[in-house]
Amino acid sequence: MPTPHSLYEVFLHVARLGSLTAAARSLGYTQSAVSRQIQTLEDEWGAPLFDRLPRGVRLTEAGRVLLPHAEAVGERLRTARAEFDALRTLGAGRLRIGSFSTADAALLPRALAAFRDRHPAVAVTRTEGPSAKHLALLSAGELDLAVVADTSGRPPRDCTPHHLLDERMYVALPSGHRLAGRTGLRLAELADEEWIAAGTRPEETLMHSALAGGFRPRTGFVAADWIAKQGFVAAGLGVTLVPELAASAVRPDLALVPLHPDDAPRRGVYAATARGIAPSPAAAALLTLLKETAAGLTS
Repeated sequence: MPTPHSLYEVFLHVARLGSLTAAARSLGYTQSAVSRQIQTLEDEWGAPLFDRLPRGVRLTEAGRVLLPHAEAVGERLRTARAEFDALRTLGAGRLRIGSFSTADAALLPRALAAFRDRHPAVAVTRTEGPSAKHLALLSAGELDLAVVADTSGRPPRDCTPHHLLDERMYVALPSGHRLAGRTGLRLAELADEEWIAAGTRPEETLMHSALAGGFRPRTGFVAADWIAKQGFVAAGLGVTLVPELAASAVRPDLALVPLHPDDAPRRGVYAATARGIAPSPAAAALLTLLKETAAGLTS
């Protein structure tokens, strides 16, 4: 199928070759198709652009006036096509992503490193914060892709979710804690512990899924930052939940013990794209790499 050309590009071919038949051959069109497009342009401008001669065509005065402007249009279209091709082949473009904090420990950085190695010309910007924030930005068209988490057992709404992995939960304990050597824990065994939590409302923290079973944590200190949480635990001021994605970044003077899945079901991690909108080539490429990276982290 021939590449589509604008009326002005057809006009330029006819003017350059002095023949409707030669222009049609050059463009991959039929002679009648070229003739119709020139007629359309003449109707648009309200004047004949070519004199039809026994052998070929010749620009009229109006055609000669239009010629330099058509050349400028043709140049802009060639530039636009080159830029579109660069976007399609990831030789240019942008990628706006958002992610929650523990996805930044390993999942997103590894996927981004592979993306940058393969597509260095794509400009990448990242927004950090909670999943709800990124889903709102995605819906508003301010992100191309977001890595989000959900503890409800259902995919996040108001987006197109692409499941990456389900991460289990660990309890972070001071290294000298009486339960530090265990291979697994139930929340009931931690009923007397103080918890280092991200907020004062457990239903808005990682403890959300544990509340359904009747467990009510005693919050000792509130610390949203992961480094601060670890520091409080290491100092013996409490214990905290650590999702699997963050486990590799936990400081060495803490003990991580898996929490029983009945007490804290696995948290779903998704790559989210805008609902009803096809991902850009860059977003689609990163989505593939996120799936590959997630598979490697959980294998």
